Amino acid sequence: MVDLDRINTFIHAFSEEENGAIEELYREAVRDGVPVIRPAAKSFLKVMLDMKKPMSALEIGAAVGYSALYTISHMPGGSHLSTIERDELMIKRAKENISHFGMADRITLYEGDALEVLKTLPDRSYDYIFVDAAKGQYINFLPDVKRLALPGALIITDNIFQDGTIFESRYEVERTDRTIHERIREYLVALKNDNELDTSIIPVGDGMTVSIYNGAVSS
Repeated sequence: MVDLDRINTFIHAFSEEENGAIEELYREAVRDGVPVIRPAAKSFLKVMLDMKKPMSALEIGAAVGYSALYTISHMPGGSHLSTIERDELMIKRAKENISHFGMADRITLYEGDALEVLKTLPDRSYDYIFVDAAKGQYINFLPDVKRLALPGALIITDNIFQDGTIFESRYEVERTDRTIHERIREYLVALKNDNELDTSIIPVGDGMTVSIYNGAVSS
């Protein structure tokens, strides 16, 4: 099996140590077992944000609000980020953190199931979309993610490798994890075979995909 921890430790060794109150929130989230983006993945996302300079971002999966705060801190002035979360405890903590860091005017938190919330958002609204919620739903998010993306939008999906199990045969995966295993593979196939998307799979963190939405292709 690929040693993802060794790869990420190597990558992280070349990353600058980040400090400040937001990073204290990161350490608290890790301590409390809250799922947050991995250190090596953070460095990658920062570069993507610096390159894209998005003005309107969407995040699917807010947790305690750390990734939303990290993302908006690397977006241009005057930009806005929308994020979605369904867990009531996470929503409460995310609201507190967003308010604490004075970002309530730049971050909108939508409460509810992402599959339902996504359908209420207007077409072609975002030039950056970060997908990091229920992994088994990625394939179901995709039609709305594409509908919401502006031409040229950057779409990044996290946790594609599922701690390395995605490389294994479905018969070598725990029975309880086989549905997610199948759906993640289905999602990867859909991304790579969609002629409206240019997609690359990046071995950083727990695996990410980076897609550029090229707009609806005329038949």
